[in-house]
Amino acid sequence: MIPAQLKDKVPPHNAEAEQAALGALLLDPDAVPHILRYLRPDDFYVNANKNVFSAIVSLFEKGQKADLITLADEMRVLGSLDNSGGPAYIAKLTDSVPSSANMEYYAKIVQECSTRRSLLRLAADISQKAHDESIDTGLLLDELQESIFEVNQDRQTVSYRSVREIVPDAMKMIEELAKNKNQYTGVPSGFAELDSMTSGFQDSELIIIGARPSVGKTAFALNIAAHVALRERLPVCFFSLEMSDLSLTYRILSSEARIDSEKVKSGLIKPSDIQSLMDAASRIYDSPMYIVDVPNIKLLDLRSLARRMKSEKDVKVIFIDYLTLITHENADLPRWEQISSISRSLKALARELRIPVIALSQLKREAEGKQPSLADLRESGSIEQDADLIMFLHRDRDIDKRKDERAPYTPTDLLVAKHRNGPVGKVELLFFNKITRFESLEKERAEH
Repeated sequence: MIPAQLKDKVPPHNAEAEQAALGALLLDPDAVPHILRYLRPDDFYVNANKNVFSAIVSLFEKGQKADLITLADEMRVLGSLDNSGGPAYIAKLTDSVPSSANMEYYAKIVQECSTRRSLLRLAADISQKAHDESIDTGLLLDELQESIFEVNQDRQTVSYRSVREIVPDAMKMIEELAKNKNQYTGVPSGFAELDSMTSGFQDSELIIIGARPSVGKTAFALNIAAHVALRERLPVCFFSLEMSDLSLTYRILSSEARIDSEKVKSGLIKPSDIQSLMDAASRIYDSPMYIVDVPNIKLLDLRSLARRMKSEKDVKVIFIDYLTLITHENADLPRWEQISSISRSLKALARELRIPVIALSQLKREAEGKQPSLADLRESGSIEQDADLIMFLHRDRDIDKRKDERAPYTPTDLLVAKHRNGPVGKVELLFFNKITRFESLEKERAEH
């Protein structure tokens, strides 16, 4: 046991548990693959124990089992036998444990101590950098969060399951889906045709919604966010880099109450509209939707706040309006490199938080007047590479010019151009411009 006065100076370790784990492996060499789920050589604090485990792993990789003789020979080949106590130390290991029954328990103790040492090293590194005023504080905070996440990831054990274990879970899921025809494996968008193609927005996916200006990117994203928060009752975070939170709320109120957005903003509403607005406001007020109103937010700040929203509010989906307004920390990089870095970072964020991240993106000017393609994504081809699902909103501008002003809606196509885990295709929508709301064409047909 480490004396109390030395605990702050001696890194966390348990030499007895290390010896017991190694001794158990010598008693049961077939358990090496199982223990490798938890331990690596660097997890051992005592150098002699680290060398012994490295030799056991080396033998395992050669298809050989470790015993007193083969282990000593392998350590001799690796040049670590003499400075690890020699054959006498190896023989001592088997005496330190009566059986291999508690091997996993010993391994977890060793892993726990290793994790604590990693945290101490991280704390010391951050402490040193915190005194360096030349390092940006935001960069330091992001590095700290990312490092802690990496430590946590390192602790996660890699395992497997037999199909005998998986099949019952799969059948149970199928039975649940059969009972509820409207249930999806991901977060539903509220557009039935789209959800049929995607089965909802899936965890860890980066989803891009692209369009030229004034086609309705923000309105479409808000419609989905409102559906998720108001009807599915799932927490949503909407990063608005272009519009104020008040403007977004006006839009949601207009869409939900189905009242002309200009009248809502100007206050020129009829007495009969008041009740509709009050009902909509009540639904929105009680919904788990959170709006972040920060123009040109820095990438590091966005990632930090997204982690906080996941931790504090358990948000199930994040929207970003829009991607190219995010400010990169290194302004000296060419713009395409900045966008590439932002795109990769958003994909990593989706995987880290295990939720869908939906980012809006402008399309190139060349996309005007034609059906957009993946090549029209603005400023970087890496968006196309990083995204799991890419959708484009497209509307024929000639129809826009010729349309009757009295017509309540404009036909708009939602083009699923890339879908890493499913089909691509087209969903026909109707855009009700005055209430900034999209509806499915199929739904409109069914109602009339």
